[in-house]
Amino acid sequence: MNPRTSVHFPAGTTDRIPATVIDLEVTDRFPDVPGTDPAGRRVERAWLLVRQFTQPIGALLLDVPPHGLTGADLAAAADREIPPADRPEPGYLTRRAEVLDDAPHITVVVCTRERPAGLARTLDSVLAQQYPRFRVLVVDNAPVSDATVRVVARAADGGGATADGGAVPVDYIREPRPGLSHARNRALRATVGEIVAWIDDDEVADPHWLAEIARALADHPQADAVTGAIVPAELATDAQLWFEQYGGHSKGRGFTPDVFSPATAHRQSPLYPLPPFGAGGNMAFRPGVLERIGGFDTALGAGTPAMGSEDTLALMQVLVGDGTVAYQPSALVWHHHRSDLAGLRNQLVGYGTGLTAAYTSLLLREPRLLGPLLRLAPTALRDTFGGGDGQRLAGLRDDFPRELVGANRRGLLAGPVAYLRSRMADRRLRRRMRGWP
Repeated sequence: MNPRTSVHFPAGTTDRIPATVIDLEVTDRFPDVPGTDPAGRRVERAWLLVRQFTQPIGALLLDVPPHGLTGADLAAAADREIPPADRPEPGYLTRRAEVLDDAPHITVVVCTRERPAGLARTLDSVLAQQYPRFRVLVVDNAPVSDATVRVVARAADGGGATADGGAVPVDYIREPRPGLSHARNRALRATVGEIVAWIDDDEVADPHWLAEIARALADHPQADAVTGAIVPAELATDAQLWFEQYGGHSKGRGFTPDVFSPATAHRQSPLYPLPPFGAGGNMAFRPGVLERIGGFDTALGAGTPAMGSEDTLALMQVLVGDGTVAYQPSALVWHHHRSDLAGLRNQLVGYGTGLTAAYTSLLLREPRLLGPLLRLAPTALRDTFGGGDGQRLAGLRDDFPRELVGANRRGLLAGPVAYLRSRMADRRLRRRMRGWP
């Protein structure tokens, strides 16, 4: 994404665009949004990321009438939702520059499996970072082709330049054991003593992503981890817009920086609602933090019966272990959501399954947490199965397929058994592959 004001019309063959994504910088002139795109497709809504001095300060979803919206319409909507008094001063950029003068070295890790097009897009964005000291490590998880190797080779040959003109190393390692947690743990073994930032192969990093991670680490020296905002790269299909309605990756976190620690447990439990402190597609850890919690649970994550939430469990473990997580929304990445209903349905099943699987894992490790979880259960049940005022359900529009809510609930109910199946499968895999690195 362009960090300055830009309007993005997605490719496609339908006669309508559910929403166009607009990246707005309030110090620029606001663009007009036509009611139809250059191909003649009807533009129904506009999703706006609003920034000031490159810092994201809010997001809006506006209906677009047939005659379109003017730049003045966008400015008025932004002023209503994000009062000028709440916006940052230019000194924000001064602080970023100070951090970049003494920037820590960061390793960016991308775990991937047979997604060459998405990986190439991700690597392009990482190599374009406005940051002076970093390298890229790609972990190829149980590959069945050489597609990932070829993408990494092209990225390494084409190279990238850091903000101070140095070459960016792009390294490749292979993890033969299938499953995202195995890939993540393989990366940990290759990055001992390093700050590690994680991004997924269906995401694009904002140019200042690493700079803002470094700023959060500098401003919060007590922080064990930093997480950032994940926003939609496109809303070209109904399924992508529905995912945002259901909370997307933001889950209501918004664009206000925050810190989660033992001192904040009275206002935000580290156990629920989740994840108030971030997601695995945009997180960074100081050296030794993940090793301290034993790495990622290999019975969780994509590629296992539990389907997900290895990241959620890791962040929970940091917090229940008296650690600190800083949420830095200006450390921004853009996510390409599932584009079809079937893919979204499977995703929501996976999210539900992974979440309760992660709780199961946590309780097996920390039985003392059963009491706190039981005290949170009524709130969780009300949010998940209650009326329209539940945390996720409140933002749903009339066109949202209610079957997707049911899919997520089915996943929640299936999670504990799925986790036990995952553990057994993981033990069998370890026996079969004993001796692998």
